[in-house]
Amino acid sequence: MRHYEIVLLVHPDQSEQVPGMLERYRSLVEEKGGKVHRSEDWGRLQLAYTIAKLHKAHYLMINIECDKETLDELEGIFRFNDAILRHLTVRKDQAETEPSVMLKRKESKDEREGKRTPRDSDEESGDKDSDDSEKSDDESSDSEEEVTEETEGGATEESDSDDDEQQKAEA
Repeated sequence: MRHYEIVLLVHPDQSEQVPGMLERYRSLVEEKGGKVHRSEDWGRLQLAYTIAKLHKAHYLMINIECDKETLDELEGIFRFNDAILRHLTVRKDQAETEPSVMLKRKESKDEREGKRTPRDSDEESGDKDSDDSEKSDDESSDSEEEVTEETEGGATEESDSDDDEQQKAEA
């Protein structure tokens, strides 16, 4: 038996049916004496180009070990299923069992969003860190004093804020 990696792009409106689809494909492979080494649901992702006026699709990846007849039957199912926009089958030399790069990327993104969510809710309620929202007057005036503008003749003029500070100092 040979090893295959299959990537499926499912219509985004059919995302609820994805677990059932995976289970059907898994049972078909196992009925015929094959093995499913890995199945991953990468979720809904942006397409590189539009397919059937769609910009997103639900991505699935399955690593299986089966014979040619089983693979042909699976590809026939993919071809005539309207929910599957595209499918790609790649022959592999050995079984892939560890998580793919795409799944690791998705998990790290989920972790980052999970860490960021409580902080976003703090900002919505009005609780902000005093370090981020408050600047001392010395810091803001120092940064304004350093700003200069160059005129057409090559001479530099001080910014308007410096003029205001000089008028305050003279008074």
